[in-house]
Amino acid sequence: MLKIEAIRHSLAHTMAYAVQELSPEVKFGIGPATESGFYYDFDLPLSLTPEDLPKIETKMKQLIKQDIRFEKRVITKEEAKKIFKNQLYKLELVEELTEKKVTVYKSGKFVDLCKGPHVKSTKEIPVDSFKLTKIAGAYWRGSERNQMLTRIYGTAFKTKKELNDFLLREKEAEQRDHRLLGQKLDLFLFDEEIGAGLPIWMPKGAVLRKIIENFLYQELTKQGYEWLWSPHIGNLNLWKKSGHWDFYKENLYSPIKIDNEQYLLKPMNCPFHVKVYNSKIRSYKELPVYLAELGTVYRYERSGVLHGLTRVRGFTQDDAHVICTPDQIVREIEKLVKYGLDILKTFGFKNYDIYLATRPSKYTGSLKDWQKAENSLKYVLKKLKLKYQADPGGGVFYGPKIDIKIKDALDRPWQCTTIQFDFNLPERFKMVYINQKGEKRKPYMIHRALLGSIERFIGVLLEHYAGALPLWLAPEQVWVIPIGSRHEKYAKEIGEKLKTSELRVQVKDENETVSKKIREGEIQKIPYLLVVGDKEIKSKSVRVRSKNKDLGIMKLTKFTEGVKTGIEKKK
Repeated sequence: MLKIEAIRHSLAHTMAYAVQELSPEVKFGIGPATESGFYYDFDLPLSLTPEDLPKIETKMKQLIKQDIRFEKRVITKEEAKKIFKNQLYKLELVEELTEKKVTVYKSGKFVDLCKGPHVKSTKEIPVDSFKLTKIAGAYWRGSERNQMLTRIYGTAFKTKKELNDFLLREKEAEQRDHRLLGQKLDLFLFDEEIGAGLPIWMPKGAVLRKIIENFLYQELTKQGYEWLWSPHIGNLNLWKKSGHWDFYKENLYSPIKIDNEQYLLKPMNCPFHVKVYNSKIRSYKELPVYLAELGTVYRYERSGVLHGLTRVRGFTQDDAHVICTPDQIVREIEKLVKYGLDILKTFGFKNYDIYLATRPSKYTGSLKDWQKAENSLKYVLKKLKLKYQADPGGGVFYGPKIDIKIKDALDRPWQCTTIQFDFNLPERFKMVYINQKGEKRKPYMIHRALLGSIERFIGVLLEHYAGALPLWLAPEQVWVIPIGSRHEKYAKEIGEKLKTSELRVQVKDENETVSKKIREGEIQKIPYLLVVGDKEIKSKSVRVRSKNKDLGIMKLTKFTEGVKTGIEKKK
């Protein structure tokens, strides 16, 4: 049976061949297979629009029906230079190859620099199970200093049914796109004058953030965490000492000069937490020490990879560090894993994949520490009977880690919780504690993030719930809608009573029809709409609507009790 990767890769070449037939002056970039299809980058004399995709697709199907063979050839670099003499991007790739021999594939009149794999002939490509999906811009080799090319994406499967199922899921994903929902629900905005990748939170969005942050503050405080607040910049020497400047320089912003010294927008909160720990002598009796912060950090991301809230340049992490003795690490890891899964469940994420990332080839710290840390992580996962996948060599240079990837309503994975050992900072900052014998010993430091980036997590939440957030998270929980102007006084009385019960309420007394207000409330995903008129005033009640359904007339006390119970249960 043909591997789908070979079919997708062959379709990328077929698409390039079709574009060449339609536009002979085209210059070719690269065209790999992807997880669900393929793409190819082109330098074209004319701009393409989505309306051009059916024409390219039709041409591809014509080529597929011609039973064109994919012929593999191994040639010298000099031969390759002659073949691609008019293809500057391919020529650049050939020049950089260190091998003496070069592999190319020829299919009809199209020749590509490629190692394969491919199908033997286009007749092996199912003609009705692929589709070109979109056009985007892509810098050559991912660098903003290079030419912007036109990237055409396609998707492909073995059968037409698989393709149709995928397209339905994609359509659902588009409707759940948090960027569109954020705009429609008036939660956040991006503005070019403010800067790319820097979201501004609107009033409702700020409320949503505050709800999540308050929840974390209350829960972590119960767990014994002490809260910190660190500055947005730090002296460059701090980041050199921590190693961030040397290891992550390409992801950091340029230093700024203040009083003849250089400062850096902080990319991590960790060094500040270490400084707090080191601010006094620590006894073994004090350990473990729990330090937490909702700290905003700044990292450089190329404009091409920025994506709404899920990929930004400034974001807030729910950072925490557990600093403990060697004999405490198993207990602390177990607490972190169990607590992390409980928190994710509270937000509605019950499905997840767990990964255990182990020591890479280049690492800091002793081999003994790495082995102890990895064994501790494995022991906890097995003790808790949690299925996990090994990620050999996937740990960061300063320690092994557990990653928890939640799955949303469309079964898409999202990285959230991380439990990460750090052997780097304790060594660089000479962290110690005094043991039972009065000796100085180096503690273990565990970095953990429950939600990761608050911005990213909110983006995932919006897509998971398609904007209809649970009652306890909804920025506006209740709208009170008077039928006419003579009912506004009663509506405001209802609103005030609900506010005294600490509900987030809006009285919608604008000069609009009731049906329009109800429709707007449903669009805004308001959990409860309370309509009041003569009948409701007379019976001292409210008519309740929720999730596009009329739940009938209800006494205000009964409604309030039900809502408060739902909030307490995090529904």
